[in-house]
Parts: sequence; structure tokens; C-alpha cells
Amino acid sequence: MQPQRVTILGDGQMGIVMASLLAQQPDPARICLWGHDARAIESLAQTRRSDRIREVILPDSVRVTSRDDEAFADADLIISAVPTQFIRPVWERLRAHAARSPHGAIVSVSKGIENSTLLLPIGILQDVLGEPEDQRSYAVLSGPTIAAELARCLPATMVVASTDADLGERVQHMANTSWMRIYTHEDPVGVEIAGATKNVIAIAAGILDGLKAGDNAKSALLARGLAEITRLGVAMGARPETFFGLAGVGDLATTCFSPLGRNRSLGEALGKGRSLNDLLGETDSVVEGVATTRSVMELADRYEVEMPIAQAVHAVLYEDLDPIDAIAMLMSRPPSAERIG
Repeated sequence: MQPQRVTILGDGQMGIVMASLLAQQPDPARICLWGHDARAIESLAQTRRSDRIREVILPDSVRVTSRDDEAFADADLIISAVPTQFIRPVWERLRAHAARSPHGAIVSVSKGIENSTLLLPIGILQDVLGEPEDQRSYAVLSGPTIAAELARCLPATMVVASTDADLGERVQHMANTSWMRIYTHEDPVGVEIAGATKNVIAIAAGILDGLKAGDNAKSALLARGLAEITRLGVAMGARPETFFGLAGVGDLATTCFSPLGRNRSLGEALGKGRSLNDLLGETDSVVEGVATTRSVMELADRYEVEMPIAQAVHAVLYEDLDPIDAIAMLMSRPPSAERIG
């Protein structure tokens, strides 16, 4: 059964792109886009454009609101497009209103790991709502998706992962278009871990670009970064094969190579000598990999997983390690046999 009323929480790039995509379907659901900033939402409602992603003209059929009491509008599907470190405060603010749609399934498109709890996005949602396990179904929608390319309707693929097969198929049919192909998946934990950790590796890839270290180094980084991601994911209960699909190596490659990726771009600027504080102060966008790096290192310690690339990124971001010294540190590690997972 197709969703009839869809609420999207978050007016960032992915929230706006999802609203536009769903509203242009042949038989679209009623779409409501909620954002926390009343002034920004008022501007979006009037102009149908956002400075965050100018390529999208939001269809008139999408209702835009900042009113908490209108956030869910009896939705039977809720898409959470809130940056990971803000999921908890946003959903705590809206929790009472979520009770109006007690059985509305939730699909997360966020990528990251909460610093304070080390929870993945779906875990944060379940923790905040505190509902019985069988009351509401959850899914994660992820993959190699640069928002600016989605806005131009360039060919793309994603996976929707859920332990509820019916929900996965509903989202698949709802979001499939002539240019977007959705695959179903049964490992939401693995898909969320892949989406979070690839941003850490992307910062490292950007650092290599900033230092002009070459394609050999960058390809090696992707391969060994994937090994680190897989090791952590398997230790946390994910399936190893998840990391060799769209949500794993597919998303990793896109994020590390695209000039539009925020994490890679920040890493490149670091490699050129810019400071982290200056870079973060110059952008209104959330660079998820910066906060996620802290969480990844805590999880690596908890599960006793070796993650030298993530450790080097952490040292550059938070310990004032020079990027050149970070590369030297990685290259001087003792010789070993290659292993994945």
C-alpha cells in the first residue's frame, strides 16, 4: 500500500530533494516539509527555493511549515532528514506531536553517529520516542547520492534497508523513478554504519587531494578505508557483504571523489593548510564527518577494532597533527598481510 501522507522533517539539501522527488511521482502522496527555522521556512514557502540547494524548485503541491503542531499532519510515513547530531533535540521537541501518527513508519536519510550516546540514527529515534518495539516500523534510505546531482535528476541508485520487508517495498515503489532506482536491503545497521563512516574516510581522501598525493594514494585509501569500515561494521553486528554494495563501497567512492562532497572538500582545505575552526565557521552546512570521527574512534576502542585511517583523521581534526605527518604515520606502520573485515 502506497503512503498517502508523507512528512519530511528537515529542510536541508536531502529533505528538499526528497520532497521534490516524491511530489513529482505520477500518483504522489500529500507531502509536508517541516523545518525548525520559521524565517527560512517562510522564505522557502514563498520562493520555493533554498540557498542550500538552488537547483531545486519545490513543487507548489508540497506544503511547507515550521509549526510543530502541523509537523506530522497524520502522516503514514515520516522521513527524518535531520543532521545526526540534531536528531535528538528535534525529535524531543516534536515527540508529543508524533503521537498523532503512532503507527506512521519512519525512514531515516541521516548519516552519522551521535557523539553523546554512539547511537546510529534509527537508534536515536527509538530512544527518543520510547515506544513499544512493535508499534512503529523503521527503515534507512541511503546510497551514493550527491544532492546537487539528484536535484538535476541524474541517474542514481539507493538502498532502503529495514527488518520490515513490507516497509522496504513501500518505500521502494514510492521513490522509484525513471532516473532513481531503489533496491531493498535487510541490514539497516550495516547500511547506517557504512553511511556514517564513509564520511570519515572522505575527509582523509580530501586531505590527500589537498596535498596532491596522487591517485595511487587515493585508491589505496579507499581500499584500506573500506577494510576499516567493514571491520567495525562486522564487530557491531552488520553483514560483511553490506559494505561491498551501494551503501558501502558505492557511497564511499562517490563521497571521496566528488568535488561536491562536503567532507572531501573540507579535507582538501585541511590538506592545503586551512584550520578546522576557520572552515567550519565559513559554512552554514553540517559536515557530518567531523563529529562522526569522534564517535568512530570511541566505537573502535569499545569493539577493539583497528582503524588507523580514522585514527589519523581524528589526530588531524582534534590533536593538531599536520596532514603530512598523518600520511607519514600511516606509511610507516609495520608491514602486514592484507585483510578485509
